[in-house]
Amino acid sequence: MILNPPPWPNGARCAVAFTFDMDADSILHFDHHASADTRMAAMSMLRYGPEVAVPRILQMYKAFGMRQTFFLPAWCMERYPESVEAILEDGHEIGHHGYLHERPNELPSDQELYWLQRGTDVIVRMTGQRPRGMRCGSFKFSRHTMDFLVQEGFDYDASLFGDDVPYLLETEAGSIVELPTHYGMDDWPHYMASRDFGYMMSMKSPGAALELFKEEFDAVWEFGGLWIAVWHPFLSGRLARARATRQLIEYMHTKGNVWFATLEDISAHTRKLMDEGAWHPRVDRLPYYDGPIPELGVTSPGLSV
Repeated sequence: MILNPPPWPNGARCAVAFTFDMDADSILHFDHHASADTRMAAMSMLRYGPEVAVPRILQMYKAFGMRQTFFLPAWCMERYPESVEAILEDGHEIGHHGYLHERPNELPSDQELYWLQRGTDVIVRMTGQRPRGMRCGSFKFSRHTMDFLVQEGFDYDASLFGDDVPYLLETEAGSIVELPTHYGMDDWPHYMASRDFGYMMSMKSPGAALELFKEEFDAVWEFGGLWIAVWHPFLSGRLARARATRQLIEYMHTKGNVWFATLEDISAHTRKLMDEGAWHPRVDRLPYYDGPIPELGVTSPGLSV
C-alpha cells in the first residue's frame, strides 16, 4: 500500500477525529425556504440534534476524555446558543460550516465570500476567536473557496477526499492543510431517510454501519492514516446509534496507539512537521482545471447544480 503517513504524536499508529456537523434545521430552511415552517416532522427530526443529541454526544466525549471538532452553520449558532456554550465549555473546537449551510459551488463568488465572512463574524462574536477550519456545506467546495480561505486566514479545510492522510492545497494565493475524509465516513448514506429531502434509501442498522466504520479504522490503524467521521447529531445522536459509537470508541481504545484529536490540533501538528522538515505532504494545486475541457466542445463555465 502506497501511503505517506506523518509521524503521529507519542508514537500513535493513526489519528482519529469524530467530527459532528450540527446542521439542525438550517438545511430545511435552505432547501425549502417558502415551506420549511410547515414541515413539522422534518423540523422535529432536525431539532433533535441540538436539543437532545448534542448533550448526549458531549456526555460520551467527556466519559472518554475526548476533545473533538463540531462544524456549525453560524445561523444554527445564533439559533441554538445553549449548544454552542456547552460545546465550548467542554473544550471542543467549533469550525466554520457556512452561515445557513449554503453550498459554495452553487453560488456566485461574491455571494460565497459574503456568507463566509458573515459566518466568521458570528463565530468570532460567540467564541471569541476566528475559526481555524472550514467544512463546506454538502462538501461543495468551489473553484473560489481555496482563495477565500487563504484570504480569510483559515488554517485547514475538511471538505475534500483526495488522500488517506493530511495533504496541502495550493493556489497563487497561498496554501492550507486539507484534512480529507470520504463518503463512506459520512453517516448520511447509512442513516438518513426523509421525504422532505427526497432521500429514501434503506437505512442500515447501527451494527452494519459500525462494521463499516470499524473496518475503515482497522485499515487506517494498520497503514498509519487519518480517520475522520463526518456525522450529524440528528442522525448518529439517536440512542441505538450513539450506543454503537460508544462501542466503536471503546474498540479503538482497546486496540491502542490512537491519537484522538481535534482537527485544529491535527492541522497544527501537520504544519509543525512541515516547518521542521520532518515530513513532506503531497500537494494538490487548485483549481484542477481552468474551465470546461475542450474535448467536449466550447461552452461557458457555470455553477454546479
